[in-house]
Amino acid sequence: MEQKDNWRSLLSVPVIVAALGYFVDIYDLLLFTIVKAPSMRGVGATDASMLADSTKVINWQMFGLLLGGIIWGILGDKRGRLSVLFGSIILYSAANFVTGFIQTVDQYAWCRFIAGLGLAGELGAGITLVSELLPQNKRGVGTSLVAGIGLSGAVVAYYTYQLTDDWRLCYKIGGGLGIMLLFLRVKVAESGMFHKVKSAGAIRGDFRMFFTNVKRFKKYVLAILIGLPTWYVIGILVNQSDKFGEAMFGSRTIDSGRSIMFAYAGIAVGDIAVGLLSQYFKSRKKALLFFYVLSIVSLVFFFSSFNDSDVSMYGVCLALGFSTGFWAIFVTMGAEQFGTNLRATAATTIPNMVRGVLPLINMLFLGVFQQSWGWSLIKSGIVTGIVTLSITLVAFYFTEETFHRDLNFIEED
Repeated sequence: MEQKDNWRSLLSVPVIVAALGYFVDIYDLLLFTIVKAPSMRGVGATDASMLADSTKVINWQMFGLLLGGIIWGILGDKRGRLSVLFGSIILYSAANFVTGFIQTVDQYAWCRFIAGLGLAGELGAGITLVSELLPQNKRGVGTSLVAGIGLSGAVVAYYTYQLTDDWRLCYKIGGGLGIMLLFLRVKVAESGMFHKVKSAGAIRGDFRMFFTNVKRFKKYVLAILIGLPTWYVIGILVNQSDKFGEAMFGSRTIDSGRSIMFAYAGIAVGDIAVGLLSQYFKSRKKALLFFYVLSIVSLVFFFSSFNDSDVSMYGVCLALGFSTGFWAIFVTMGAEQFGTNLRATAATTIPNMVRGVLPLINMLFLGVFQQSWGWSLIKSGIVTGIVTLSITLVAFYFTEETFHRDLNFIEED
């Protein structure tokens, strides 16, 4: 009976609401990439200014994600996990809806900055709340369901634009979805672990604590580095699949938006699979290592002569998405590494710090290898992947196993 109740808890209101929240989050986060060309033209960008203007908009969104990750993480530990889940969805839903009415590039950048601030809080707060509410032996599966269902928002965003052919309406729909979800969150209860720490008067949500203790700082950095392949794959290979296709087999018909849709469909399935695998192995690290191996195999196929058509490119993007579908596990491991008084700060900042490393990976890929050293697109992509995966595997080796960890503890100053 107890085991049946444990499995039933995976379909509890907090898990469903957290999953739907992340669904709306990913819908919004990926929508700009999907509607980039028509939306940029709609606010006055020309062919000559398209690259600079779109880069400005996405950079503002990334800055909002980085800043928001810190702000919401601190608030999650100081004010509670639910306060973040309510505040973040209100902010990015409003930004989404307003984006449907913008007229200039600057307005677009500001709206994406505000949306980024809101989006930054969703996954970390949801993962933290679900981790603290579910039984210890079901945490990995529960958080994987949150991420797996949530990541399918990218597929819905793609087909929403395909069906409406109206980027402004797509943003308004995203805002409406967020407001609808807001009413469901009224039924979600706060984490008992948070209430206990709050009553004890422990220091909560102090971001500086990651840097005042050598062991804690090491755990925090490692938790970021084990997630690097996710954004190397999405930010470099999938996002520029059209350019790789042209360089590798002369195709000019690959739609990078469709590649992203296929990749996120794979990620959604992979995130659920990695949770079930960690449950089977009774180990986060064994499941994560299995997916690292799958990632390496997929990368070899991406750069091989077998990838020689539009169909194979979309297929390998699907495979790359599945093999890097370990978002939930590396964020869950980050949450499990730290005490209740610092857990939301960790779980919220870690995925956003991983996103924030993408400009550095891009600098290596484009600025150093191609522009400074004159390497080809393909050679730069391969070496960037080798560097990224090497760093990740070293970090993985030193990362602690967290599957059996009791989360009812606090970090001492």
